[in-house]
Amino acid sequence: MGYLLKRKLLHLFFPTRCPVCGCFIGAMDRFCVSCAEKLTRYEESFGIEGAVSFTAAFVYDDNIRPAVFLLKDGTDGNAAYALGGALADRLRENGSANGTDIIVPAPMHRRDIRRRGFNQSALIAAEVSRILDIPTDPKAVTKTRHTHTQKGLGKSGRAVNLRNAFSASDRLKGKNVLLIDDICTTGSTLREITAAIKKAGAASVSCACCCKTSSRKD
Repeated sequence: MGYLLKRKLLHLFFPTRCPVCGCFIGAMDRFCVSCAEKLTRYEESFGIEGAVSFTAAFVYDDNIRPAVFLLKDGTDGNAAYALGGALADRLRENGSANGTDIIVPAPMHRRDIRRRGFNQSALIAAEVSRILDIPTDPKAVTKTRHTHTQKGLGKSGRAVNLRNAFSASDRLKGKNVLLIDDICTTGSTLREITAAIKKAGAASVSCACCCKTSSRKD
């Protein structure tokens, strides 16, 4: 049974909800019309040291924040579908995934995996993998050292917190890698993981996130 058919059947028993406002939507919808109109496409220029490109679907603001919270909490099965689908659309649109050999999600430390029960970046990567028909390897990069939460840390503090915290498998050697995370703030996490992947011998790394905080001042 195909993924989309399973989704439609599941919708009959557990109706799909918008991951932002919680209202009922169609089985194949990502967001309700009202919430979708409020979401802001990420159009700024941003780079990750060592990566050939960076792509984000949305600006991380109050309009998209509820969906991200539900994704992290694991309480809304439609959040990964909605956010991953939107990111896949942007990657297809700008061609950043062209030539990609493997998709790799940003890893979590095993202690955090045990606490949460899942890795939200792996859920997003699986959705992008399904849509773009590119294989994913959720175990190609591991987080070898437990770190403090990045929230509340400045750019330099985030960099120090994550230094030497990741290790990449040599099976990425010679591969063009698409690295996926849920949110990007300063880019510290993506930069450290990119460095680990390139150290393992990858040919190239492209980075993508569902949401990126904006540097623009209203």
